[in-house]
Formats: sequence, structure tokens, C-alpha cells
Amino acid sequence: MSKEYRVDYLARVEGEGALYVKVRGDEVVDVKFKIFEPPRLFEAFLIGRMYYDAPDITARICGICPVAYQMSSIHAMENLFGVVVEPAVRELRRLLYCGEWIESHMLHAFLLHAPDFLGYDDALKMAKRHPDVVKKALKAKKIGNDVVARLGGREIHPVSACVGGFYRVPSKRELAELRPSLIEGLKITEELLEWVAGLEFPEFEQDYEFVALRHPDEYPMNEGRIMSNKGLDITVDQYENHFAEEQVPHSNALHSYIIGRGAYMVGPLSRINLNIDKLHDLTKTALERIGFKPPCRNPFKSIIARVAETLYAFEEALRIVDTYSEPRVARVELSVRAGRGCGCTEAPRGILYHRYDVDEHGRILSAKIVPPTAQNQKSIEEDLRKLAPKIIKLPRSQAVWRFEQAIRNYDPCISCATHFLRLEVEQE
Repeated sequence: MSKEYRVDYLARVEGEGALYVKVRGDEVVDVKFKIFEPPRLFEAFLIGRMYYDAPDITARICGICPVAYQMSSIHAMENLFGVVVEPAVRELRRLLYCGEWIESHMLHAFLLHAPDFLGYDDALKMAKRHPDVVKKALKAKKIGNDVVARLGGREIHPVSACVGGFYRVPSKRELAELRPSLIEGLKITEELLEWVAGLEFPEFEQDYEFVALRHPDEYPMNEGRIMSNKGLDITVDQYENHFAEEQVPHSNALHSYIIGRGAYMVGPLSRINLNIDKLHDLTKTALERIGFKPPCRNPFKSIIARVAETLYAFEEALRIVDTYSEPRVARVELSVRAGRGCGCTEAPRGILYHRYDVDEHGRILSAKIVPPTAQNQKSIEEDLRKLAPKIIKLPRSQAVWRFEQAIRNYDPCISCATHFLRLEVEQE
């Protein structure tokens, strides 16, 4: 006798998706993480536009992680044009990234994911029993939004970052004004990390291939080599030699895989497993105190990695604010040339790859964007397949709940993932 588990509209995820699991006896017959949100065609929008339009256009792909889209496009263009920014500009970009990690991680961890562990339908119901936790998370999130607004000109879809630097950089006094709230956010997040460590986590592990950037001197945000726990070690411009995408009938987002190997995981759990030695001391000590040890192969514990990265982001933001000196120039001059540029940064949900071909005037001829959610789709379906034999022994409502929770472990951003365009033109 077969059983089917369906959720036609997933809740507490960004975008429109569904799940389907079919089992026959103890055998898992079919698993689908369905993405039915229509394609958004951003790569097509970019064709014919100038190189300097890419950061502002790609920032509109996502209201939660616009900085990541801006930065990956900026780095791709700067790599093509041979641009080297001043150290102070580089630091400001890390600070902008800290703001995005803080606001995105707090949103997912406490408003979307934490209710799963406590049996609440949403964060509003959770807030009735845990008001202090929700208030602290919202406070920390607001601080992250303030950092993005201070550097980017506004909280959502910031506009100040550009190819070559920034249109405007803040004064030292303007950055120093952020310091009291960053200290408050750091203290709040230390408490929240202790709280999430006390949640009850399902027993579940897989032998994932964790993929993330790795930088020799710092926890990765904007730069580094692409590495994995199974031997991958490549430069960003080698990405398409090792990763590929395929279309599947049940998803409007392309599925990514490592050529010759298959599924892999990106995101906070991968980053922290591959880069825990690069965290600042306060975050390392906090993780030791709660007993978190890498490699962690339980995806349900991604909430711990997410909050730990938030704590690191507050530490890093304070370091940058305290050591900041205004750059000599906000934006360096550059020479446009034809060619291909690749960029990859660490969005809150994992590595975000951009590649552009431009002509000698800087006009974009082609664009390729691979968001983190597209890269995690195969791992999500493998988790559902592996979990199913155990979960189907639960009452149906609990089984459906656990399947949904397994998807939310990845903080999927479905709208980000559905922007491909495969266009075929026949001429007679």
C-alpha cells in the first residue's frame, strides 16, 4: 500500500514551493521539492545593459540578500577589468555584508525556523510563550538593517556599492555612531545562541559534500577559493569546470550538481564546518561552550550555525568600525575591456556565483547567475528521501511537519532561484 505526503504551498519560506513524497511500504518511490514560482528572467534583463547597471539590477533579485547579488556582480566586473580597491573600501564591503548576514540570519532563525522546533505554526504564536526571544531577535535584525542602510543608502536594495568602490563612503564619525547598537546586538546574540543550542534536534546525519569559500586570513564573505570537505579546491573562475546545472520537470529553478559527484550543500553549516578556525575568539568560545563541534552533519543544527555566524558578524562589524579610516578615494577609475568576468561571494544561504561576458564598450553580452537555493535543491530532496522511512511512522500531521522542517533547514529563497532563461530561436 502506498502513501502520499503533499504540501501544496510551503509556509515560512521565501517564494512559492511545494513538497511531494510517495512511499510504498518502506520504500521511498518519489520525492520532489517543487518550485512553481514563475521564472523571473533576470539574466535576460541584463543582456544589452552596461556593466555598471549589473549591481543595481541584480540587487532587485532579492529583498533579503541584495548585498550578495550586488557584491558578486561587482567582483565579477572588477575581476574582468583588473580593479583593485583601497583596503578601507574592502573593509566597508565586509561591513555591508555583516549587516546583511545579521538581518537575514535573524529573520530565518527566529521568525521562520525556530517555531518548527517548538511546535508553533508561526513566530506570532511563538512570541506569546517566548516574547523575550522574539523581541531580542527582532532587535538584532533591526541593527543589521541599520548597518545596511548606513552603508548602502537604504535597508532594502541598497544603492551605494558600485564597480570600483562606492558612490559615497561614510565618515569615521558616521560609522562610530553604529558602535553602541553593535555592542548591544553582540550581547543579545550571545544569549540567543545559548537558547537555540537548547532546542531538541532530530537525530539525522548525511555524508554531505560541504562547499564554501575559504580565505587564508579571514572568515569568508566576499573573497576566497571554492573548497569542499571532499577535496574540491578551485578558483572562482574554474567554477563552471566543476559545477553544472540541469532542468527537472517539477522545478522552475535549475538543479546544480558537482560534475561526476552529484549533490552538495552550501550555506552556514558548510561555511562553519570549513572555516571554524577563521571565526573570532568570542564566537569560537561560545560554540565550545554549547558543545558544537565541526564537522556537524545534522542539517537541523543549521540554526546553530546561522546564529553563530550572526555573532561573528557583530564581532567583525565592531572590528571594522573601530579600525576604520576613510579611504583616499571612494571609487577608483577603471579601464573597460572586452572579456569574461566571474565573481562568487557568500550570501547568507551559501555561495552565489555570477559570470558575465561584456564587449569592448562594457555592454553585457551574456550573464549567468547561480544562487544558493538552486545549489541546495538536490541535497534537500536527498534529505527528504533519507528521512522518509523513519518519518512515515509518525502520525501524518507530524510527518508532514517534519518534512517541511527539513526543507526549512536550508532557508530556501525560492524567488532567488527562479530566474533562468533558456531561449531557443529557430530561423528559416
